[in-house]
Amino acid sequence: ALEQRNTLDSINGRIAVGWLIVEDLVMVLALVLLPALAGALGGEGASGGAGDIALALLVTLGKVALFLALVLIVGTRAAPWILERVARTGSREFFTLSVLATALGIAFGSAALFGVSFALGAFFAGVILSESDFSHQAAADSLPLQDAFAVLFFVSVGMLFDPGILVREPLAVLAVLAIILIGKSVAAFGIVLAFGYPARTALTVSASLAQIGEFSFILIGLGVALELVPPEGRDLVLAGALLSITLNPLIFISFDSLERWLRRRPRLLSMIERGGEALSHLSEPVHGGSCDHAVVVGYGRVGRVVGKMLTDEGLPIIVVDKDRRRVEALRARGIAAIYGEASTPGILEVADVAQARLLVIATPEGFQTRRIIEIARELNPEIDTAIRTHSDAEVAYLEAQGVGLAIMGARELSFGLADYALRSLGISKKRAAAIVQDERMSGEGGAFERRPDMPSREAPELRQRRGDDDDVG
Repeated sequence: ALEQRNTLDSINGRIAVGWLIVEDLVMVLALVLLPALAGALGGEGASGGAGDIALALLVTLGKVALFLALVLIVGTRAAPWILERVARTGSREFFTLSVLATALGIAFGSAALFGVSFALGAFFAGVILSESDFSHQAAADSLPLQDAFAVLFFVSVGMLFDPGILVREPLAVLAVLAIILIGKSVAAFGIVLAFGYPARTALTVSASLAQIGEFSFILIGLGVALELVPPEGRDLVLAGALLSITLNPLIFISFDSLERWLRRRPRLLSMIERGGEALSHLSEPVHGGSCDHAVVVGYGRVGRVVGKMLTDEGLPIIVVDKDRRRVEALRARGIAAIYGEASTPGILEVADVAQARLLVIATPEGFQTRRIIEIARELNPEIDTAIRTHSDAEVAYLEAQGVGLAIMGARELSFGLADYALRSLGISKKRAAAIVQDERMSGEGGAFERRPDMPSREAPELRQRRGDDDDVG
């Protein structure tokens, strides 16, 4: 919902996402402690002895502490080391398989060796993988798996849900839904205002929290397994979660109307905010509009020249490259660089292509180039593009798609050789340049910019560029 409203990168979106992450972390703590406290709470293996409860808590916390020590000390070093060695092979399939094996291995090992829930183990597997320099590529490669597992997860939730609860206990379902939609929202609204943020921020956070997600399913399932909650309680929670997720977009719309209503009543708004106007600027997007940087895909012989010229002029760039060593070298020089395939969903988002002014694709890979353009235009329809290719057909296709500049390296190389040959054989420099220019405009060779807002006769003079014929991006 925040992405659709373009508020994910605003201070409002950051507070909402941060709050949701803290909720998940607290839920993780509940998943750890609940089995140890089940006996004291009257669940499975009930025991009234304080000593038994304390011993169970100490054993549980000891296992978790040992697990965390291994994860944070050993795991954060071992997993990146393994992924680095795998990345050196250059096999994307092997890299994806290694990411999956590492994540599932950590999750299963935590459950089998330390008694930690599989869900908690999977959570810390993600924490470990995030420590690697290849985390962006790992996350991007995992997206298809994420979608598949998400579908399976909610299918299983649907199989657990008993629709009959809506008929048998309608008032109880409404009460649970009211707690989620109203109780959580009102509490969040008050807390955000208490920290001095404006009403707009408080309303955005409140709308974001007016739902409960998948961790609640895991927790209620554990409660039923430990005989702490009857199956009817699980049905009520599932009903409340599904209904709140369904109604969440409507909550955002209603809170927009509420904000406009408050804006028309400045006296009431000032009473609610209590001086929060000092922070009202924080409700604006973090980027404050376009960052106007260039995203350079591929930093080989061609991309390196482009990047050097831009950085020499003090222009901001972000490089996306699939060569690990090249990325490390760029970072060592203080240049923002991301490891991964730009055609993989998620990589261009990390490069902030939505706020970029220009996309330079310096790798002559036809299908991947088309996919990169599609992803970039989905994120930023106004982005300018400069593309390198090795095919006449590809140049024609790209020009038809309205790219800013499409260059065929071999053709630009031939123009350079022809220009020198003409001058060497006695043709004046000015005449040789005119002959080459006429050849470019004739359509028999060369590539030039064809912008919708620029007359085609001006394009060659304004944006003609030279290329080369190397096969390295």
